[in-house]
Amino acid sequence: MNALLHRSALFLLGAGGAVTGGWAYAAPRHWYDTFPGFGMSWLPPLGPFNEHLVKDVGAMYLAMAALTAVTIVLVANQTLVRVTAVMWLVYNTLHCIYHLPMLHVYNTRDATVNAILLPLLVLAAAALLRPVRVNHTANGIPLRERLIDSR
Repeated sequence: MNALLHRSALFLLGAGGAVTGGWAYAAPRHWYDTFPGFGMSWLPPLGPFNEHLVKDVGAMYLAMAALTAVTIVLVANQTLVRVTAVMWLVYNTLHCIYHLPMLHVYNTRDATVNAILLPLLVLAAAALLRPVRVNHTANGIPLRERLIDSR
């Protein structure tokens, strides 16, 4: 996986975190009633509104997005990429494990979207754990391909 693909996975995870977190924190009731948008409403079937919990979720997503933004800028730091990957992998795996057995509370469209998106987010986070391959060149001629050292 090259740095562009790492940045792409980081952007997907970070942008989703920033949008979700900003929306939940700034407008908790609206987020709860209308998430994920596009005429869908996934949260009310799962339990009653709790402003404190929603704002905490928003703050958590914003913190995750902030770390991800730093990681995008410092993507050459593979230790930072792996730390960010583990953070997203733990969150998305546990999130997926919770929601997949709950698909019965949704209509077919919403259940299908959840069944596709939740595992994809797990895969995006897992992809960040793959080492970056760098092609070194001298005057445009490849010297060798090696894995970036994690140090």
